[in-house]
Amino acid sequence: MPENYTATVTDKRPGYGQLLRTRGAWTFLLPGFAARQPFAMLTISTVLLVQHTTGSYGTAGAVSATTGVSMALFAPFTGKLADRFGQRAVLVPGVLLHTASVLLLTLLALSDAPLWALFVAAVPTGASTPQIGPMVRARWGVKLQGSPLMTTAAAFESVTDEFTFVLGPLFATALCTGVHPAAGLVTEASLTLVGGLLFAAQRGTQPRPSRSAGDVHARVEHVSALRVPGVRVLIVAFLGIGSVFGGMQVALAAFTESIGEPGLNGVLYGTFAAGNMLSGIVCGAVAWKIAPQRRLLLAYTALAVTASGLWAAQSVLLLAGIGLLVGTCIAPALITGYTLVEKLVPPTARTEAFTWLTGAVALGQAAAVTVAGQLEDRLWDGAGFLVPMGGTVLALLLLATLRSRLVPPSTGLTVARGVGHRVPVSVD
Repeated sequence: MPENYTATVTDKRPGYGQLLRTRGAWTFLLPGFAARQPFAMLTISTVLLVQHTTGSYGTAGAVSATTGVSMALFAPFTGKLADRFGQRAVLVPGVLLHTASVLLLTLLALSDAPLWALFVAAVPTGASTPQIGPMVRARWGVKLQGSPLMTTAAAFESVTDEFTFVLGPLFATALCTGVHPAAGLVTEASLTLVGGLLFAAQRGTQPRPSRSAGDVHARVEHVSALRVPGVRVLIVAFLGIGSVFGGMQVALAAFTESIGEPGLNGVLYGTFAAGNMLSGIVCGAVAWKIAPQRRLLLAYTALAVTASGLWAAQSVLLLAGIGLLVGTCIAPALITGYTLVEKLVPPTARTEAFTWLTGAVALGQAAAVTVAGQLEDRLWDGAGFLVPMGGTVLALLLLATLRSRLVPPSTGLTVARGVGHRVPVSVD
């Protein structure tokens, strides 16, 4: 049992109380929460600003999608660098670049710059988005390796993520509609700078860099997380989840504007995220007896079914109810997916694996924002709700076909090629 794990053997089952009593946890949880808050504001703030300056949801969705695609492409590279050289070494320059890029994008949008200039600025904005969530999860992995609290930690992180998605869109929408269309992005940049630097300063809890000076294991060849078959399957599943986030953000904004109540956008999206958060709390408190790969398939089936009903909602109350159900189904899928990473991927590649999944959500969200924006411009108000249905159904079909790849290896050891050093991997 790792020295950082302090729960007693007399506990009947893991719980949030045990988790939060883990030594040193609060030193990275509080700044980590502050640092990840801006991520929930970036997409909706970009959409609202660019739509205000161009008058087109399609254009706004395309610019926002560019940031998502850029983040998805660069996030795994960021995770790999963090695994090798340390989180702080990656975070500090990334936070500074992201802040500058967001402010540049804001200034270009407000100055009616050519559309190509917005796309150019969107690339570094997305590429430099701090990967706080994966880095926090990697720190839990160091603290809890081999303990029964890992599933609880995955649930806690999902709840934390969703809590930010309850507050983020509400906050961003209120700023953009009540203060100034650019206020959301300016606030996002400010929070990223302050929160990111505070999190980077917590060096005592970050995973040990695999290529730190004098490390005798620096000669080990670290296999990419993408070479693990189960990770590739999870990427497909998380792409579908991203399609729900992106499709709903655009479709809800268009729907509420069409009925003359744009301020309800944040409320409806917050209701969706609240369902996600509440179900995440429940998932972390349950002692599951169902195998995680089967649990993922069941949760994803429920997600596809509920997401398929969004397009038919014609009233605010009905849309809020269906959105709440969709959110309720997302958390179990996300939590189980992150839990499977702990079983499928060696510790030296986990930050990279987590960033692949985060990047998949961002890529799915980016594609969904683009498609939903075009549907809203060309078809009827609310046509963007077709995107979550299509994305989850397609991902479910692939997930069901490839579910056998989510079964952890039967051996408890994975050999890292190079000097014969072996890294223990927990398995069922």
